[in-house]
Amino acid sequence: MMWRVGLTLVFVGAVPLQAADDVATVMTSGGPVRGTTSATGVRTYRGLSYAAPPVGALRWKAPQPAPPWDEVREATRFGPRCVQPRIWDDMIFRDEMGEDCLYLNVWTPAKTPSERLPVMVWIHGGGFRAGSASEPRQDGERLAGQGVVVVGINYRLGVFGFLAHPDLTAESGRNASGNYAFMDQIAALRWVRDNVAGFGGDPGNVTIFGESAGSFAVSSLMASPPARGLFHRVIGESGAPFSLGRPREATLAEAEKSGKTLAAALGAGSLAALRNVPTQQVLDASLADESLRLGPSVDGYVLPEPVAVVFAAGRQSAVPLLAGWNEDEIRAGVVLGADKPTAETFKKQLHERFGEDAAAMLKVYPASTDAEALESAAALANDSFIGYGTWKWIESHSLEGDVPVYRYSFDRDVPVAPGTMRNGVVATAQDIGARHAGEIEYVFGAFDSLPDVPWEDVDREISDLMMAYWANFARAADPNAKGLPRWPRYDAEGHQVMHLGEKTLAESDALRPRYLALDAVAAAAASQEIPEP
Repeated sequence: MMWRVGLTLVFVGAVPLQAADDVATVMTSGGPVRGTTSATGVRTYRGLSYAAPPVGALRWKAPQPAPPWDEVREATRFGPRCVQPRIWDDMIFRDEMGEDCLYLNVWTPAKTPSERLPVMVWIHGGGFRAGSASEPRQDGERLAGQGVVVVGINYRLGVFGFLAHPDLTAESGRNASGNYAFMDQIAALRWVRDNVAGFGGDPGNVTIFGESAGSFAVSSLMASPPARGLFHRVIGESGAPFSLGRPREATLAEAEKSGKTLAAALGAGSLAALRNVPTQQVLDASLADESLRLGPSVDGYVLPEPVAVVFAAGRQSAVPLLAGWNEDEIRAGVVLGADKPTAETFKKQLHERFGEDAAAMLKVYPASTDAEALESAAALANDSFIGYGTWKWIESHSLEGDVPVYRYSFDRDVPVAPGTMRNGVVATAQDIGARHAGEIEYVFGAFDSLPDVPWEDVDREISDLMMAYWANFARAADPNAKGLPRWPRYDAEGHQVMHLGEKTLAESDALRPRYLALDAVAAAAASQEIPEP
């Protein structure tokens, strides 16, 4: 049955409002903190320290406990974002920047600690190189209005979050180095386990959710032994480390080699010297050499194996999963590009990339005309970037017996602000489509963060629907509730996909032939050390 978004929604677990001038003090494991209360009754606590500042001798070490305090701290300011370059203009921050950045924020609608509401821990995206929990589009107030406690965390990024080095490996006590970003996320989850009850949350019902790199992170945490038991549900938006070629994660040896190269470039002959190099100098040197592997690695501790290997063996955390991606993740980069593919050039590209598998690819990415080739090229770009990896994650986890799995496709052509430029031309909403990261404002109901965008009533209706689904899943491992269009399980009902857009409906996966064809290519490449396309 087809549903349109314009329906009366039922929000499960709504809570009474609270006076806007009310404040509350919560005793955390570090000390007392006091937040503020909004007109909607949601209490907000900003800049809560969940680990010691990773500076000086603690740079490139596992997160350590935060120093305790006695007097009440006013939790009204966001903690600094982790050190990063300026990469994406759509990232807007409400903080400063520095290495002392291991902070989190809490939004809670609970009036007393006894409410034990579901907890949703957000891990921001940004390619593991950028981002912050202070971004207005990720503000948790409106989502918390669904009757959940929302937590947004910072974690170390880029060279500070992933540098490996033989000397770091030797001093670790675990024969591992790198992946400090994941260790930060795990430390934040331990903080949530130990403290969220004071904010009215249930430490036994924690959902981790994230977008892009945040989705890569939550899928990786499912495969990480140190993270086991710290979360009970997972929501992934656009991303997982399942690739068409070699594993996305570096080996420890590759990561250590990059660390040695960087240390030499900085003239640092010891860990003490490396830790004394000024912050900006470390960042600049890491950006100057594009060959450096400064991302997730199979370090032997956080990730003993590639994530895809863990899932293939069924050794991941067997928790309910809701995941999907956007219909037009990077379509604009193809259709607005100066050098658009034609039927002839696209077929040539398929042969160059897939060799003897090109004919099979042409069946699922047809190119009988230039127009068809353009759309197929955009579809292949989307799938190579995000679609296939997220599909493989969902598909792999759906094999885990009776664990609930739900899949979505975000289909709304996201409005664009007047004069928005892409590839040197003024883009329209149709050009941009349901772009990468476009769903974030909908998940958080954060349209006020982009006041220049011509949002429509339908956008707010889609947002209300998505917030209800996300919160229901966090509450009961099932997005469904009375008054909402029914969302079938992916695994139990024939690979059903919930389309979230101007028309909200569940359908069998029409794109499955594409992913099965790509999966065959990936399987053939698994035993070969070929570079990823």
